[in-house]
Amino acid sequence: MAALEYWIWLSAANVSPRAKAALIEHFGDAEAAYFAAKGVYALIPGVTAQEAERLEKRDRSMVNRILGACEEQHLQILTYQDAGYPRRLKNIFAPPVVLYARGKLPDVDAEALISVIGTRRASYYGLKMGRDLAYQICRDGGAVVSLLTNGVDAKAAEGALLAEGRCIGVLGTAHEEEHGLLAQELAVRGALLSEYPPGTRSQRQFFRERNRIAAGLSVGVVVVEAPARSGTRLFANEALEQGKELFAVPGNVDAENCAGCLELIKNGAKLVTCGWDVLEEFTGLFPGRLQDRGAESAPVLPEKHKEEEPEPPVEEKKDVDKEKDGCYIDLREQLSQLSGDELAVVTAIERESTHVDDIIAKTGLPTAAVLRVLTLLSIKKYVKRNPGNFYSLNITAK
Repeated sequence: MAALEYWIWLSAANVSPRAKAALIEHFGDAEAAYFAAKGVYALIPGVTAQEAERLEKRDRSMVNRILGACEEQHLQILTYQDAGYPRRLKNIFAPPVVLYARGKLPDVDAEALISVIGTRRASYYGLKMGRDLAYQICRDGGAVVSLLTNGVDAKAAEGALLAEGRCIGVLGTAHEEEHGLLAQELAVRGALLSEYPPGTRSQRQFFRERNRIAAGLSVGVVVVEAPARSGTRLFANEALEQGKELFAVPGNVDAENCAGCLELIKNGAKLVTCGWDVLEEFTGLFPGRLQDRGAESAPVLPEKHKEEEPEPPVEEKKDVDKEKDGCYIDLREQLSQLSGDELAVVTAIERESTHVDDIIAKTGLPTAAVLRVLTLLSIKKYVKRNPGNFYSLNITAK
């Protein structure tokens, strides 16, 4: 096998990240680990007897399938020894032996990457703060790491996109398991990372394991809203163990969702209310890269219109040319708010539902540009994505 194939073998082995990292620490690389003498695996600290037994099988049957899937899914393979592998990750406990990346991974070690995290069951305040903080961090020269889960994390990714900033999404599954629109957009404008090769079946512990990667990529972690006992607090604990700077947003002392943040502040986390409160701690590490541009909030999205009348019948006429209807966003009033590319995409959606390939063909814009605009329009509630990569004008915009 070529050297890369040994790394694929190790990344797909049914053993813990700790065991994989222990093999690399002991042998130096995946090829040497593969050709270890029989019985050696069981002697390595960090490798259990059961894991050693699995490794002794040296099963390579999945390697070609994984390589083929990576090519089909346009995944870049970064091994622990590659020059593009982030140095920050090499300093964490059990660094991933392989990263599967979709999109363009920035020079992580040169970026002021901040993880913006919070509970899935966030309040309106928490959602707004998550989005605003990420927006401000990107606008002020930083970049954002998101777990892309519902709630604060997803809003943080939205904020980064609205700021036209850099955002890295860290998955707790193999790439093909993630179908969200935000993930699609990050694959175009940022990067999606997973340590799990294509075809890996999801397991509950994966979502805990990804915390160490997201925290490891970051120089700081902002906790926006978190109950006293929550997955968000587990992430914060991981970040503290890695020696990362910890920040927390204050909240109502009577609110359950704020209990975790208030406790973190009591224990030394810096209280923050805007993106610059976070980034100013890193100006010395990134001279000339970071600049305070004020505490402006992310752009306000259109308000939801009440559905006072039933949906009108579909006509051949374009939706943007239809007479004003209470069910539709009043596009005539809001076209002035759209950029040229956004207007071109909206105009290309002629029927009840239009496939993305047809939108690309009608606009004449690059594929990446159309995907970016569709995501922004979806975030702003002008359009909605339907199954099969079809898009329609949103008639129940929020």
